[in-house]
Amino acid sequence: MQEAVEELPIELEVTAGATRQFVALRDHLQRELIGRSALVERLLTALLCGGHVLIEGLPGLAKTRAVKLLSGAVDASFARIQCTPDLIPADLTGTPIFRPDRGEFEFAAGPVFNSIVLVDEVNRAPPKVQSALLEAMAEGQVTAGGVTYPLPDPFMVVATQNPIEHEGTFPLPEAQLDRFLLHVIVNLPDPETELLILDLVEREGAGVPARGFHRISATDVRAARDAAARVHLAPALKDYIVRLVTATRRPGIPEISRLIEHAVSPRGTLALAAGAKAKAFLAGRDYALPEDVQELVADTLAHRMTLTWAATAEGETPREVVRHLIEAVRPL
Repeated sequence: MQEAVEELPIELEVTAGATRQFVALRDHLQRELIGRSALVERLLTALLCGGHVLIEGLPGLAKTRAVKLLSGAVDASFARIQCTPDLIPADLTGTPIFRPDRGEFEFAAGPVFNSIVLVDEVNRAPPKVQSALLEAMAEGQVTAGGVTYPLPDPFMVVATQNPIEHEGTFPLPEAQLDRFLLHVIVNLPDPETELLILDLVEREGAGVPARGFHRISATDVRAARDAAARVHLAPALKDYIVRLVTATRRPGIPEISRLIEHAVSPRGTLALAAGAKAKAFLAGRDYALPEDVQELVADTLAHRMTLTWAATAEGETPREVVRHLIEAVRPL
């Protein structure tokens, strides 16, 4: 009993230190990404959960900038992959190369063997390349030439796509979408925010140095993940999460489930629970609240459901259905 009492303050100190580091990281990113506080929160949530993020928005909305700033603040390897229709899987994963001097094959690792991987315009990559990402995102490993290679820890894929691009694109299949913890929609800024963005870019162009930031190590990220995983989910909150997800299925809530062709799987439940824990951790709490769940539910569940043709014809969207879901299912 005495030994457990002595260990507790050390654990609390580690958790508090991890929280302070991530709060400082959040503040740093929000200073450099004007009007993108929600995007920053989602990126850090996914980093804490060990998940992946799909960012969708028009060109010029700082999607790539956000990921590059995150990678610059974390002391881990980073790679950017610009997707094009002629990309092949080996361009991502790597390939065995024959070394004549040694008379053997040697695996040359591709850009996916980095801790933070930005896959720009992922919907421009052909299906084979998108499938090559699937094993990496789901299993944290790559198989090439019959040999399996582990990926770094931490490992995070952030993919971007432009909704206006149709020519020469390959829409992500539902199975691939489900591998993303969060699907974030980035909207155009209001005039006041755009003026602040202009001021920020002018300062950068004038060579005004940005405020320094002490980079977070990969060890610190792993420690923060462990701390976030220990955040408490009350039984009533677990019940709320399960009721939200199962309401998309038949039998569920008839006025909602009739709109859905393919409902959310248990992976959505796990993602929503993990995201709520991470959000509570960022708020400095060791317990999650219904508000944490409600803020993340659209980005967590909307891309995991497919609507019926009738619902689409009525003008419904997955995010609109999620809004109905939040109104119909209330926490206890």
